[in-house]
Amino acid sequence: MIPRPKGSDSSNSPVSVESVRPSSIAVYADESCLGNGREGENPGGAAGLIEYFQPGRVVVRRDYWLSEPATTNNRMALRSAIEAFRVLSAKGNRLRVFFTSDSEYLVRGMTTWVRDWAARNWRRKGGVILNLELWQELVEVASRHEHAWRWVRGHAEHPQNEYANDLAVRAARELSSSGGAVASGFDDWLRGARERGRMRTEPDGVPDAGKFRRGATLPGLSESRLL
Repeated sequence: MIPRPKGSDSSNSPVSVESVRPSSIAVYADESCLGNGREGENPGGAAGLIEYFQPGRVVVRRDYWLSEPATTNNRMALRSAIEAFRVLSAKGNRLRVFFTSDSEYLVRGMTTWVRDWAARNWRRKGGVILNLELWQELVEVASRHEHAWRWVRGHAEHPQNEYANDLAVRAARELSSSGGAVASGFDDWLRGARERGRMRTEPDGVPDAGKFRRGATLPGLSESRLL
């Protein structure tokens, strides 16, 4: 159960991150699809936790989430990343983004597959690319930043990953959207989880910019993007 951030209201008024220009920023994203793979329309959610330092090494956290009434886990994994980079790109920000997800589909795609697909004019050896428009949208928004991608195992008590998962599940159930980045409820959520005997591990710290290892350059988008 995710508590609403203190001082927030049900409208989830967006909190600006446009003026923040940190040397590095961390995103922990996850996705959910209730009934994924079953026949019929399965609602889904995508969400994430954004973390960065303000002057004085104060950690700032922001949440975001969105939903679709009929979707898949893979589609929502892509949307979790697209929304994060969309938020971070406000006012032309160019950031070093450490992106963490438990979706192998997303991480493998952004570190390997998209360059292979682009080299084949956005096709793969086995035929058409599922979710092609979302892959290309993600390449476009992520290309505005430096980025490093990391996979973590899901449901393994990684605090930020578990929190993003809970945000995504709630979004799917409520069919809700944050409308951008909003004040985070992570601290209250973590406190509650520990009171119930969960999340004994410490959250990851905001990554050190000096340890940033930029991922490979993403491919450009050709006219085939319109096909």
